[in-house]
Amino acid sequence: MKVGIDNYGLGPLQLGPLETLHWAAMNGAEGVAFSGFIDRIEDKMSSGELQDIKSLSDELELYLEWGGGQHLPWDIGTNKSKEILNFNTIVAEEAAELDTKIVRSCSGGLMRWNDSGFDTSEYLEAMGKELMQLKPVLKDLSVVWAIETHFEFTSFELIRLFEECGFVPGEEVGICLDTMNLLTMLEDPLNATRRLLPWVVSTHIKDGGILRYNDGLKSFPTGIGEGWIDLENIINELENEHPNVNLNVEDHNGSFNLPIFNQNFINEFPDLDSDEMKKLLDMADLADSCKDNIEKTIFNREIWPSVCESRMSADLVQLKIIRDKLKNG
Repeated sequence: MKVGIDNYGLGPLQLGPLETLHWAAMNGAEGVAFSGFIDRIEDKMSSGELQDIKSLSDELELYLEWGGGQHLPWDIGTNKSKEILNFNTIVAEEAAELDTKIVRSCSGGLMRWNDSGFDTSEYLEAMGKELMQLKPVLKDLSVVWAIETHFEFTSFELIRLFEECGFVPGEEVGICLDTMNLLTMLEDPLNATRRLLPWVVSTHIKDGGILRYNDGLKSFPTGIGEGWIDLENIINELENEHPNVNLNVEDHNGSFNLPIFNQNFINEFPDLDSDEMKKLLDMADLADSCKDNIEKTIFNREIWPSVCESRMSADLVQLKIIRDKLKNG
């Protein structure tokens, strides 16, 4: 397994693709997953631009993964419908021209936190239709659509949908496993990884934790090795099942409210059982002694631009330590 970065973590630097590749090489990354670009227009990048990216990645001996894909035909912020097949086809064609097999797909999220949104079943049905339309394009281009475990669907829902659509692990549709986002969807990251394991084709390796409050819980990311996610066992599972999957560091600041005492909210997670909830609450108990520091240094998104480089660089070091420890037994 190679250790690289997802360019989202460096977003405040507003680096172009070539600048990102140089940053990655200088900071010890072994590759870059480009999950998307700020202010990306929905036109295909020129062959010249794509060739420059591929040539530099080859020169620096960096792997590439691509992004910008979507799987929900809505603007999640406004609930307005939008056409996504055309742009999805564009980014799939770009990935093929870059000679990378992976396109990360993400369509926003936090729908269950919004009472005015559609029912989860409607989002899932629409996603299935979009992926079925996209499947022949992906097959022709030999590209895999990696659905990120974001704030949209749980592992249970994704697996059921894939099976209903007749998808098969190792073919056109898979999972980009974001280890911390699983917490926000009220899933224990190690349990969820084991559920999703056959489908994993890409990763966002991110540490984090949970804190208790009077009105519920809050999930949050941390630098790798500074949180409470069992990354060592997660990466061991990935190594055993997918030894060639890339470990992409993603990091950011912030927190996410989980109003678990609100019955309407908790009803949105029918697969959540008492054992999984206990794991989340146990994690919150472990993090409680660090609560003040977490609130000051992690919850504040405004300080991320000033720390993103140092934290992403440190994340690379720590993730390599975990990877190498497992490799060397």
